[in-house]
Amino acid sequence: MSKALLSVAFGDTPAVRGAVVDRLLRLSPRPVLLAVTIEARDEGYPVVQRFLSGAGATAGETCLSATGDPVVVLRQDLFHLRHQGAEHIVLALPEDVDALPFLVELWRARVASGSLGDHFTAAPVVVGVDPASFAVDIGCVHRGVRLWSGGERGEPLTPAEVAVRRVEAADALVVPAPAGGADAARTSEAVALAAHLNAHARLVTVGPDDALPDSLAGSLAPQAEERWRARLEPVAVPRARSGADGGVTSVLWRARRPLHPERLADALPEVMWRVVRGTGHLWLCSRPESVVTWRSAGSHLELKEADRWLEAADAHAWEAASPQRRTLASWFWDDYFGERRNEITLTGPGLDSEAVHRALDAALLTDAELSLGREGWTAVPDPLLGDVGLR
Repeated sequence: MSKALLSVAFGDTPAVRGAVVDRLLRLSPRPVLLAVTIEARDEGYPVVQRFLSGAGATAGETCLSATGDPVVVLRQDLFHLRHQGAEHIVLALPEDVDALPFLVELWRARVASGSLGDHFTAAPVVVGVDPASFAVDIGCVHRGVRLWSGGERGEPLTPAEVAVRRVEAADALVVPAPAGGADAARTSEAVALAAHLNAHARLVTVGPDDALPDSLAGSLAPQAEERWRARLEPVAVPRARSGADGGVTSVLWRARRPLHPERLADALPEVMWRVVRGTGHLWLCSRPESVVTWRSAGSHLELKEADRWLEAADAHAWEAASPQRRTLASWFWDDYFGERRNEITLTGPGLDSEAVHRALDAALLTDAELSLGREGWTAVPDPLLGDVGLR
């Protein structure tokens, strides 16, 4: 039996998700819709509600409910629909799903049932972006939202972080065409920002009667799940656009020596000025073995020890890393420092690239400090992470 096509759709509002789903369904002669909501309970697994519609639903339309691991429930649905002969399934996931981790877990091979990739080909992940909602969410950092990344919900995230993660997960971003006036300006700003946040995604602006490109019902390159997993690694390829476009600027900063945590803390007000999104990894002298990830959305910045740097003699760590990270490590390898390096991308309206580089460069260790070696580096006070260690 040939593989079926699996499209995945998200949206930052129910309305824009519905518009994306309707258009995806028009791209195939006999599509099946699998729309999902996940309702948390005080204890145990959530309630997973599914609405089935189309050629693969036994009675045209079916509503199902189950209590369990959302990924396990949906995998069973997908395998059943494929067994029933469905050739194109549109999986519409709710706003409270963390897109990339959820997709990685959904496609991960199981001992009992194998991989979803044995039966399905992944189509582009399509994300609908409502400019008004996106503009509000990107500035909201004062409350926490917990997303489903698989069988359980993760730690609280700001709405700004949720909004940018959704955009960064997309292979295609669908933005409703503006009606005119202020809406046109807001849409233009949202499109420019989204283009910088995810330079690899295709941007599609649609009017009320516009169809999506046929290519969005085609297949992604093989091993899509490997690329999803690689993007979750603490050391990953930057996905932001370089330079300035539409009033939005992305600044990429790299450095090959460790940062002084006290000077970096002092530099943050200047570095973070007007930044909407920041991603990357740092090499702090106080933690020479640890990859410290940089994640900021809106005005909220999180620095976290996420992994250890790859060492030449650690064969197990190399095998556990994604092919993409191994390639990056080999590409940037230094005979003395190994994989260690700083790399962050900052995106926002009208960023001053020279000022950002100047502030971050000033936070690097001087030659005299570098000569002290690791014993001297680890004695430096760390106001950024303090006593928090890698778990």
